[in-house]
Amino acid sequence: MGDFAYVRVSSSDQNISRQLVDTGVQFDKTFTDRSSGGSTDRPGLERLKDHLREGDTVHVHSIDRLARNLNDLRQLIAEWRSNGISVRFHKEGLIFNAEKDATPMDTLLLSMLGAVAEFERAIIRERQAEGIARAKAEGRYKGGALKKLKPEVKDQVKSDLASGLSFRKTADKNGISLSSVQRISKEA
Repeated sequence: MGDFAYVRVSSSDQNISRQLVDTGVQFDKTFTDRSSGGSTDRPGLERLKDHLREGDTVHVHSIDRLARNLNDLRQLIAEWRSNGISVRFHKEGLIFNAEKDATPMDTLLLSMLGAVAEFERAIIRERQAEGIARAKAEGRYKGGALKKLKPEVKDQVKSDLASGLSFRKTADKNGISLSSVQRISKEA
């Protein structure tokens, strides 16, 4: 029975240190992702899922760090609980214990807060699209994150790929998205 932390930020330049720092829990291992919470297709989350066993507890700073899609959130919680794994959201003070049924209030809070996280993601994407459209109209749009990557990161990615490292492992190693690695590969 272990305690495992899951930490997620949306981009490689964000700091993960504020999450789960004052919990008083000694974590056996921490799994980290630097990607959007809009999908569960994240390398750190996949490693966590593969690592978990019956009796373990997953610790997450807040609901939106685990998922920004209500269906994904519910599915993860249900899957883990059915496998004997508990989930604790520290900011919200919610615990979904594998040994007992969730209270109706906990289920309601999970649904409401999960819906808020999904709504926030939709608003962020809407604002981003508006900003890009405005920047394009003004001739200021230079493209996506690939152009923001430092040349040394691009060079390291090319080197890692040339040495036979997989796209996903290269992305993890360099703290960038899988799609960025794929774009750099096509560029090379």
